Amino acid sequence: MPAESVVSTTDVVGSLLRPSWLLTARDHFVADRISQHEFKLAENRAVDEAIALQEEAGLPVVTDGEIRRLSFQSQLPDAIEGFGEFSLGAFLWGDWHGDDVVGDQSVSRPGSIGVVDRLQRKRSLCLEEFTYLRDRTDLVPKISLPSPSLWANFCSAEKSAHVYPTLDSFLADVADILREEVAELVRLGATYVQLDAPHYPLLIDPTTRAFYESRGWTLDRWLSTGIELDNAVIGDFASQVTFGIHLCRGNQQSRWLVEGGYDDVAPRIFGDIRAQRLLLEFDDERSGSFEPLRHVPDDKAVVLGLVTTKRGELEESDSLVERIHDAARFFPLQQLALSPQCGFASSVVGNRLTLSQQLAKLRLVVDAATKVWGRA
Repeated sequence: MPAESVVSTTDVVGSLLRPSWLLTARDHFVADRISQHEFKLAENRAVDEAIALQEEAGLPVVTDGEIRRLSFQSQLPDAIEGFGEFSLGAFLWGDWHGDDVVGDQSVSRPGSIGVVDRLQRKRSLCLEEFTYLRDRTDLVPKISLPSPSLWANFCSAEKSAHVYPTLDSFLADVADILREEVAELVRLGATYVQLDAPHYPLLIDPTTRAFYESRGWTLDRWLSTGIELDNAVIGDFASQVTFGIHLCRGNQQSRWLVEGGYDDVAPRIFGDIRAQRLLLEFDDERSGSFEPLRHVPDDKAVVLGLVTTKRGELEESDSLVERIHDAARFFPLQQLALSPQCGFASSVVGNRLTLSQQLAKLRLVVDAATKVWGRA
């Protein structure tokens, strides 16, 4: 495993807030008021600023902020034919919960969701993202991809059965596409790839679990076959690349989808996934205790998502240090690391923080990690 990323005591999940001027440029591009070239220049500038932000914070692992994406998972339907019509609502639906400031929000699942033809690659999913990032930093560049079984959301009995009669056949094609993407990333020098898998913690909640089971798989099947697909994407590349898997409970506009500890899914996910680095959400009581860390094999690292991205108020560094030591009661301290609990902007909408608050959160991660391990 590449030492330069595995030994890092800090991490960043992926997405960063899009500056307001980039959101304006996106609106103008969609409305044909600026050219594709002009919009690309705006994206490049925003990525440059995202890289500089992370470098200023002192992070040894950086992403491009997922600046070019509509949502953390949107690169698949952007790059692959067969998904039919999709919009931001295809990624944001659900019963979202917020604090007293943002409140709750219910977003209906769009009726247009559904694969309408066999999946065919139009272009790469994220090679442009990676190469641009790689060429602009001397730090470890991390790129994220969605977990294959997350895409069950797009398999519809009404729209998809003529091309994919079973969920298995559809997700097998998704896994093949993602594995091909990983092969290309490795060829171009990638050393750290993250799989985003928020659907696994959603299986904890009876309501959201009912949706996923309505796709045709039982809870047990989701854990066994879902992880089998993840491992197929990882393949034999784990000898050359550090793979992370990120598990959270929903993250949009400072809201969340479900609550509950990792207890019911930890033995299967932590034990069976071939990813070497587990990025786990532990920012508040919704996430349960650290006790499920007992199920993590001793050849993995655990990145504790203790710093919330949902609010701008800054946590106390000493409190984070104390929580890290609490977690070390269940998993060795030298195999722990610290990160924000999720991205700051899982979609273009973003959480309710300012850019300066985002920077302060990233600096806090580095500061607390340095107190515990002597380095970031």
